[in-house]
Amino acid sequence: MDIGVDEIRPAVIAINCHRGHLDPAVATMALEAGLAAQVIAANETFLNRCRAAGVPVVHLVTSYRDAREIRTNPFWRTRADDPAASRKNVERHNIEGSPGCTPIASLYDDERDWIVDTKKRYDCFIATDLDFVLRKHKVNTLFVTGVNTNSCVLATVAAANVRDYAAIVVEDCVQTMDGDELHEAALLCIQTALGWVMTGDEIAATFLAG
Repeated sequence: MDIGVDEIRPAVIAINCHRGHLDPAVATMALEAGLAAQVIAANETFLNRCRAAGVPVVHLVTSYRDAREIRTNPFWRTRADDPAASRKNVERHNIEGSPGCTPIASLYDDERDWIVDTKKRYDCFIATDLDFVLRKHKVNTLFVTGVNTNSCVLATVAAANVRDYAAIVVEDCVQTMDGDELHEAALLCIQTALGWVMTGDEIAATFLAG
């Protein structure tokens, strides 16, 4: 498969695979419990395949010092003031030290994975050292997993595209708390203008085999 890269040097970008989205017991922006379980199971399988093939895994974890860092975003202020909004808990989401900032245990290998835990906006490159980590390790291709498809995944793939990374979204390893319609719309936007959308099995057969 031609993805425009002469020598593919991949890494996994696991976005927000933390308790703040995927553990209903503590999540402040919870994915529906059934979907969360599916995302965790799919990511566990895919990440283990990648590790076995020598592909590094980078976890992007959202964290804020306090609510002021969140409220500087004008749109998010309006969500916090709207009790009907899916992001109504934005001001309480993943404050430093809260359990939501912890990666899902089954998805994080603390001896092998890299972690970037300074993510504060949808775009995982903003105000983090993600680009430095990737370029230091000569990564040029990203396998993108996590949540939410229509915000952090979409924004990060767009940012990766303009930085000239080849980005492939792992279709069965992403989801959103905003419903199937927005999930599918985000995937359509990505595969139309920003990158590729493939299942974990397709990626394994195409890029990890042999």
